[in-house]
Amino acid sequence: MRRLLTSAALFVAGTVVGILIMQSGLVPQAKAQQTIPGIRLNHVGVYVKDWNESWDFYTKTMGFREAFVNKDKDGKPTLAYLQINKDTFLEMAPATAERPAGLSHLGIWADDLNATVATLRMRGVKLNDPRAASSKSPLTNVMDPNGIRVELLEFPAESLQRKAMDAWK
Repeated sequence: MRRLLTSAALFVAGTVVGILIMQSGLVPQAKAQQTIPGIRLNHVGVYVKDWNESWDFYTKTMGFREAFVNKDKDGKPTLAYLQINKDTFLEMAPATAERPAGLSHLGIWADDLNATVATLRMRGVKLNDPRAASSKSPLTNVMDPNGIRVELLEFPAESLQRKAMDAWK
């Protein structure tokens, strides 16, 4: 019994000492994340080597539904958004010699793209002013240290992405 009481007392004492040390500042605390308000992951872009095989995989096997498809003058798909849930997509585009199959980019949705761009510029990030995309979404890009493109977008009411999100049931 004495051994149990000694163990319990040591546990409580250790806990109290630990709390006091952490609150005293003797152990450095992790800095709070400095995230940008109003941003979230919206989509991942991939280049696919076989459009039809990839289309079947993502729509039939995975069950993602078509949000929209852009086509060239000959009717060949150049880009598709497949909806995973209300506000998350997979962006699919054909691979080429210049764009090999694999990850294309990460799509980050910003509630206020201009404010996000301004914040990033204050943090030393070099990026272009937003421009209108074919989906009627303003966007700009930045490269991460690994060479992965990060696409920053906003979705106004007229954008194809916003229309797909609003139509989700």
